[in-house]
Amino acid sequence: MTKAEKTLAIEELSVKFADSKYFYLTDCSELNVETINKLRRTCFENGIQLKVVKNTLIRKALEKAAETNNENYEDIYGALKGASALMFTETGNAPAKLIKKFREENEKPLIKAAFVESDIYLGDDQLESLVNIKSKEELIGDIVLLLQSPIKNLVGSLQSGGSTISGLLKALEGRAE
Repeated sequence: MTKAEKTLAIEELSVKFADSKYFYLTDCSELNVETINKLRRTCFENGIQLKVVKNTLIRKALEKAAETNNENYEDIYGALKGASALMFTETGNAPAKLIKKFREENEKPLIKAAFVESDIYLGDDQLESLVNIKSKEELIGDIVLLLQSPIKNLVGSLQSGGSTISGLLKALEGRAE
């Protein structure tokens, strides 16, 4: 890779980091070609972009992105050892769910670090925590359900109360005759 190519790669990555609220740093080493292709295909189908990048380029891009968006990525630098692959996504828990499902049949990928809404998760032991993070759509759905519940109870009470009153009126009408 020439110096110009490295500079261009750093620039592209730094823009990607600056624009991304969610990215994962993973270890996909020791996966054979067939398995890595299956992982790439699964990522593509789930709207996750998978990139294998050198650690030095990742670090320089993170440093440049930190200047742009005032984020602190320093905790991630320690995870930049060995082979690394980046996963970029629009949903914070999507890569974690994909990794969990993919590891039912494979030992890897392992999570080195994850950046989710300015929070940094370090280590593969954070997988369950990352899977349980709710996406924006899931949170909105929960809020809608919570808001609907009192209304449904009120409507149900009014409907049952209406049938009780109507039954009472019929009973009184029957007595009057």
